[in-house]
Amino acid sequence: MAWLSSGRTNAELVDRMASNGLITSTKVAAAMKLVDRKHYVPALGAAYDDSPQRIGFNATISAPHMHAHACENLLAFIEAADAGGGAILDVGSGSGYLTAVLHRLAPRATVIGIDHISGLTDLSRANLAKDGVALGGEEGIDIVLGDGRAGWPPNGTLRTHGGGETATTDAAAPYTAIHVGAAAPTIPEPLVAQLASPGRMFIPVGEGQQDIWQVDKDAHGAVTRKKLFGVMYVPLTDRDAQWKEQG
Repeated sequence: MAWLSSGRTNAELVDRMASNGLITSTKVAAAMKLVDRKHYVPALGAAYDDSPQRIGFNATISAPHMHAHACENLLAFIEAADAGGGAILDVGSGSGYLTAVLHRLAPRATVIGIDHISGLTDLSRANLAKDGVALGGEEGIDIVLGDGRAGWPPNGTLRTHGGGETATTDAAAPYTAIHVGAAAPTIPEPLVAQLASPGRMFIPVGEGQQDIWQVDKDAHGAVTRKKLFGVMYVPLTDRDAQWKEQG
């Protein structure tokens, strides 16, 4: 029903996805209404179309219904991150749109959007600013430059947020929820390693034939993988294969 879900406004787009069964959670609908898609797409006339759009640098913003599927699939883990002041990772964050939605769903969690193209991280920061989303500080949301296939960060510190308190941990990982916005040839093991126990990853996988996979890690660290449905995403690749930076 995705092709029937486009709207004239952001609210109408979300309402139509809900009426067509693409969104079932009122929390997901409310979060998506708080993030106006017009701030994240170059073609304003198509801002509320339920379709993917090119955003430059050989990257796309996924169709809204795919963002809705991701949020619905990860929702219990997003809520757990919010309740416990945990962390959420958005790999291949591109325009910054879904990073913002995840932040709206889990304002007490730390949400990290990561992309390996500096033009995209600059774009996403500008988009978030247009949408009134403040980065860094006490806001619990940030955009970083790096190879998301390796997670973030391999080493370092991160300020986490929960219950009004701010603590410092040795690393951003583990992540209670991980979303990957481009198709990997295989499931990246560093991302599996950075899942919390329990935690869940939503990731498109495959070359040519692609499918969404749900990767779960239980409280004891056991990992299970489940194929959900077929998709078509741009590839999750290295920076130079995607785009040659200029200058």
